[in-house]
Amino acid sequence: MKIKHVFKWSALAILLVLFAWFEFAYWTSTNDCGRSIPAGAERMKAIKYCEYGLPDDVLKLEQVEKPAPNDNQILVRVRAVSLRFIDGGMLQGGIGRLVFGLRKPKNTIPGSDFAGTVEAVGKNITEFKPGDEVFGVRAGCLAEYICVRSAGAIVSKPRNVTFEQAASIPTALVALQGLRDTAHLKAGQKILINGASGGVGTFAVQIAKSLGAEVTGVCSTHNVDLVKSLGADHVIDYAKEDFTTGDERYDVIYDLVNNRSFAERRRVLNPGGICILAGVGGSGMRKETLFNLAGELTAALRSKFSKEKFVIFGVDINKKDLDVLRDLTESGRVMPALTKIYPLTETAAAYNYLETGHASGKIAITIE
Repeated sequence: MKIKHVFKWSALAILLVLFAWFEFAYWTSTNDCGRSIPAGAERMKAIKYCEYGLPDDVLKLEQVEKPAPNDNQILVRVRAVSLRFIDGGMLQGGIGRLVFGLRKPKNTIPGSDFAGTVEAVGKNITEFKPGDEVFGVRAGCLAEYICVRSAGAIVSKPRNVTFEQAASIPTALVALQGLRDTAHLKAGQKILINGASGGVGTFAVQIAKSLGAEVTGVCSTHNVDLVKSLGADHVIDYAKEDFTTGDERYDVIYDLVNNRSFAERRRVLNPGGICILAGVGGSGMRKETLFNLAGELTAALRSKFSKEKFVIFGVDINKKDLDVLRDLTESGRVMPALTKIYPLTETAAAYNYLETGHASGKIAITIE
């Protein structure tokens, strides 16, 4: 048999195996929806979504079994949850199905960033006690109660903010690590933040200022005052001015929108500067999202051959940096820009607002 025929049939065999695996994984993809609560079990309220779809169609307020902590867990009475830009995309599936479940979502309670009060602790827990106010990250937190591992991402809540504000703080991990660890932002450097009025951008402005940088924020007309109030030295209204055509040059571009070409952004970087690619603009998974992701990859690859670097950034959720953010908040150097609060019964409305792609600051859901 000729070599080219061997390759042809080998490729075909691989495709058939992959197709069979996908079909099997798709049709066996399931979740806990439809399971009854055991007799005598304690109940609580939670938001659930059993199928992929639009917020109004799939988000339901239901009674579910209340969790009980094991010896190494903390039971938290959740008081507030904030939304991240990816939360809407999780509901609708899209390419996220490869992670969240092919046919149906595997984890049926959404939400990840929470704040609340310790209700009970396992016998091995010494760091927290009932009544302590905490915040952190734990998947499936849009519920009255959650169990969090003692080694998980949970720390004491800042004393000077509300539960809704505290639930917004974990989003700042993206800004803190991107600016401090990837960009190595230093006092006196000039930074441009594209998307300065969004959930991450509002934190990025404040963290950049706390590091001593000269900050320029890019946002829409109706968010100019918000970005100024956060401490930005300069604000560019993108409806009136194109930051890529100006005379100013920056040591760092922190790009949460990725709506400019590699050449345009490189033009306004100082020699040896860096562009941190930390977002794709707006929230959820829309038509332009894939194009923006492709643009990030292309820019990062092209920068391998230039002095100016474009780096795709990924967040590391950890207790140490949550502690750093708590301290920054208690000192007043960082304050969550919370712009909308919804009750648990209006969770779908919160997701719909997020999905407009133009939400400013952070959105929180209160659980009473």
